[in-house]
Amino acid sequence: MRQHEFVLAILWSICLIPLSGHPQADLSAREIMDRSFKTTKLAGAEMLSTLTIIDGQGRERVREVASVSKLFDAGATEKRLIRFLSPADVEGTGFLTFDYEDRDDDMWLFMPALRKTRRIVSTEKAKNFMGSEFTYADMTPPVLDDFSYRLMGEVDEDGIRCWEIEMIPVSEEVADETGFSKRVVRIGQQDFVIRHALYFDLDGAEHKELTVHEIREVDTVHHKYRPLHMTMLNHQNDRRSVLRVSKIVFNPEVKDEYFTTRYLERF
Repeated sequence: MRQHEFVLAILWSICLIPLSGHPQADLSAREIMDRSFKTTKLAGAEMLSTLTIIDGQGRERVREVASVSKLFDAGATEKRLIRFLSPADVEGTGFLTFDYEDRDDDMWLFMPALRKTRRIVSTEKAKNFMGSEFTYADMTPPVLDDFSYRLMGEVDEDGIRCWEIEMIPVSEEVADETGFSKRVVRIGQQDFVIRHALYFDLDGAEHKELTVHEIREVDTVHHKYRPLHMTMLNHQNDRRSVLRVSKIVFNPEVKDEYFTTRYLERF
């Protein structure tokens, strides 16, 4: 093999870049979204994070959060437990989710002050999660069939070449559940991670904007990624929420018992 052909073969195996120079050019918008949702699903992980909630006057509330996640059913289901560690008014609050690929997710919220676990129903998923600008619907990837997808083109986001894709709910019911009439996302062409998303409310006006500032490849064998720093900005009330992951450990051996309502209530 000639030297330049050998170099091209190495680039192909490392970067998965077609020789045409247009990575994954034959993928449809739906296929790109499917890859994007799957690329952040780790076999198992443990994380420590800080959620900072900033109101329109710049006042901050800081919450420390621990979370674990694990894949079940050959990867078709991702289960996640989130536990608030501080401050005192939210300490012990827990959130358990079962994210399914082909049907609505199951969600439970445990409030220690009430010693009670409450199931989050579909009509509540557009509500803000724990006072932040993230909603319950934002906590898990959506069901693919709930949206139609259109590839709008290619753009650069912070120096990263991205696909720009429009997502529209297939029904008014889905729109009501998610809280938006349209979402335009930018997905990195090399790693399939969402870099930016713009949400439009049910009246078609710009509502929220998600910006991902930092991403890490956590599972280097299977090329799985997680955002480590992101901001959700509400354009209608000038509130924003900033999520920073301070520690993440790839651990496929996370205990199954963590993902039960019994463990959710253990505080």
